[in-house]
Amino acid sequence: MGHHTEVFVGIDVAKSRNAIAIADCEREGEVRFFGEVDAAPDAMRRVVQRIVDKHGRAHFFMKPGPLGTAFIA
Repeated sequence: MGHHTEVFVGIDVAKSRNAIAIADCEREGEVRFFGEVDAAPDAMRRVVQRIVDKHGRAHFFMKPGPLGTAFIA
C-alpha cells in the first residue's frame, strides 16, 4: 500500500490506448507520465484501482474533446 496523497490524473483518451499522467496536488508538485494503457474497460478499471490504492485520493480528468472536458472525480 502507498503513502496516501492526493493527486490529479489526466487521461488522454483514444480509441485503442489511453495515455495517463499523474500530478501531485501541491502547487510545485511533480507531474509524471504514468504510461499508456489499453482502452478496454477492464484494463482502465484495473489502472484506476491501482492509482487509488497507491495515492488514496485521486481526481480524474479527460482531455477536452468535442463534448468538452470531463471531470470523473
